[in-house]
Amino acid sequence: MKKMKAYVLTAVIFCISFFSSHSNAQQMTSDNKSLNDKEKSIIIISSLAAKGDLDKLKTGLQEGLDAGLTVNEIKEVLVHLYAYCGFPRSIRGLQTFMEVLKDRVAKGINDTTGKAASPVNTDDSKYERGKKVLGELTKMPQPKTLSGYSAFAPVIDTFLKEHLFADIFERDVLSYAQRELVTISVIATIGNADPMLQSHLGISLNVGITSEQLKEFVKIIKTTVGKKNAKSAVVVLEQVLKSRQLQ
Repeated sequence: MKKMKAYVLTAVIFCISFFSSHSNAQQMTSDNKSLNDKEKSIIIISSLAAKGDLDKLKTGLQEGLDAGLTVNEIKEVLVHLYAYCGFPRSIRGLQTFMEVLKDRVAKGINDTTGKAASPVNTDDSKYERGKKVLGELTKMPQPKTLSGYSAFAPVIDTFLKEHLFADIFERDVLSYAQRELVTISVIATIGNADPMLQSHLGISLNVGITSEQLKEFVKIIKTTVGKKNAKSAVVVLEQVLKSRQLQ
């Protein structure tokens, strides 16, 4: 009986040790993993579309499809970015994507369409839904009274909550993390929007993008906008990581 108890105790200790080590290994892998090919393509497509570099965008779109992005995922990327760089860039991106798909069909390449967006729950008001999504992204309770630019121009707060965070972010074709990759890519590309970039880099960390992946992100941005124009993104990222003690 004593031998049996000793065996059971040893087995329990081994299991605890094994699963603890396995869990730690999983955590380390998650914390240090690189961006996958689809995520890299999302960054490149978003940046080139925001920049309006349509020739290079064609190549980026081809590579995105080859990396496994579906047609609907790329459509969603190009639609999402309009909220940060405007309809002209978004529509030209979509038109360029149409050309790419037409060429691929002519070559006998049949790309995966992918899932369409699911219907959203409309029980709550659009404003409250957007407010809830924003709270999930920022991991902060949303203030009851407006301040700053929202108080100065309340209509922009309504548009942000109801359209950006309800109409757009609620669509499930892309995850929050993928949408943040689009967002920071566009903001870094258009430049002169450091406070917004800082905010969305913080949100990126909140939704599961790691510090190592964000460092990889700025390296990719350098290839699309150039080292000089990417310098600001590097500085802002360093500030964000320092504030979270992640450097």
